[in-house]
Amino acid sequence: MRKTDNFARRRRERLLVFFALSIFTILNLVPLLWALLTSLKDPADAFTIPPTLIFEPTLEYHRQVWLENDFVRFLMNSLIVSAGTVLISVPAGSLAAYALSRIPRRSAGPILSTLFTIRMFPHMLLAIPFFVMGSYLHMIDTYPLLILALVAINQPFTIWLMHGFFLEIPRDLDEAAAIDGCSSWQAFRIVILPLARPGMTVAALFSLLLSYNEFLFALVLTGVDTKTLPVAIASFGGEDITSWSLSAAGAIGIMLPIVVIMLLLQRHLVRGLTAGAVKG
Repeated sequence: MRKTDNFARRRRERLLVFFALSIFTILNLVPLLWALLTSLKDPADAFTIPPTLIFEPTLEYHRQVWLENDFVRFLMNSLIVSAGTVLISVPAGSLAAYALSRIPRRSAGPILSTLFTIRMFPHMLLAIPFFVMGSYLHMIDTYPLLILALVAINQPFTIWLMHGFFLEIPRDLDEAAAIDGCSSWQAFRIVILPLARPGMTVAALFSLLLSYNEFLFALVLTGVDTKTLPVAIASFGGEDITSWSLSAAGAIGIMLPIVVIMLLLQRHLVRGLTAGAVKG
């Protein structure tokens, strides 16, 4: 009888959790669905009160976004900046996180706290110094300046994330590799790094998302040649409500590459997020 009661209680808890997650998911999907519907409507249908759910869809604004507004060029700029940020941030962050995970906790604690404080620092206050340095070095409207700026602001998060994964890898493996004749670099590259691959995948995805969606630094540090999608889309609609369908089509377009990447790497993302959940 007690087993039956426990089973019924666990079932009610699962149903409650499922219901709560379903409500949360629906609330998060409503803006996306609304943007999709707006991108398929003419402005006359997009601003009717009450909203029209039955209308004649049009792909005209998606065509304008992709073919008449240099969307592909802005997309390539965003992908170049995001790829450069990931290729620098993840390897450098992994090295720093590995070193912090192998030194005494009392020494690593202040460093991690400082990194956490830097991550919380308002980006608005950092944009002006980056702009001044970029102007002095004649690097405004170049890929390297924006990539280095994004690496600087995202690196604390990468180090914190990877530090947790490296802590789950026993130090006995380092000692075993040293007994076998490996140097510290060889132990890290041959033994530790393959075990931390799920964590690196998660760090790379988060670094990609943060750099791909960055608006403030891209607005301040880019120009005509390196303008990224978030900055470009902000200029599509403006205050003219007749262009909101165009802005909605741009918002859907900017999401598509990330959606595709997340669908392709979903298994690796889930594996990486759960890798440190169980201690061996």
